[in-house]
Amino acid sequence: MPIPTGPSTFAKPLMTCAGGSAMADDHAAARALLTGDELTTAMVGIGMGFAADPEAEPNIEDTLIAASIEGMERDDMRVLAILVTWLEAHHAYINAHCLLRAIRTLNAPRVRAFWAAVGQWLHKDRRFARFTGLCESERIDLLRTGTDFHVRRCGEDSRFSGSCLRVPAGVLRDRKRDVLSSGALAGIHRAYRFRILMGPTSRADMWAALEQDPTRTPADIARRAHGCHRVAGQTGLGSCQW
Repeated sequence: MPIPTGPSTFAKPLMTCAGGSAMADDHAAARALLTGDELTTAMVGIGMGFAADPEAEPNIEDTLIAASIEGMERDDMRVLAILVTWLEAHHAYINAHCLLRAIRTLNAPRVRAFWAAVGQWLHKDRRFARFTGLCESERIDLLRTGTDFHVRRCGEDSRFSGSCLRVPAGVLRDRKRDVLSSGALAGIHRAYRFRILMGPTSRADMWAALEQDPTRTPADIARRAHGCHRVAGQTGLGSCQW
């Protein structure tokens, strides 16, 4: 199902790597362009069940952020529902540091509130507990109209109850079959598989990028993984020094 395009809510962030050095994130523009059919194919490429051909191994965090913008800014509840189901199944393999760093650059209170609510929901994963600071306002209603009626009738979605996002029960359908299992996703997404083996870090994505194309330079690998050149060089990436 194609998703209509719309204006981006992204500012171009500055990516900081270990040691305090910083570099412009060339992928910020790519994040901003993930709309419409491009977003649909990317979501399918990370295991979300939409009727489209998948993009081959899209960046996971870029896709998650773009999907949250589609859901919160453009009110696409189907996208948001599948995103939430995906997060429950796969949050252990998200690069939470990279995701949080990018979300902090957003000038989009509704999107930030969504991720703050996710942080409260997934607080047992300590990496996501830091997301709760993203929302600095009072509770935000998921639905722009009719939230009071739906909450009185059905109550709140237990996943977000008490968070900064008020979600009526039943609005975000939770169907496990709408997303691939970890095993199935690892079979089609190289970076996801490396994250299972090495942990959800940029370094795992670097090794995945190198396996995909051993001729890539450290600069290209660092750009694709939202990492820094120094880390790529230290691991011997781009020079085939395994």
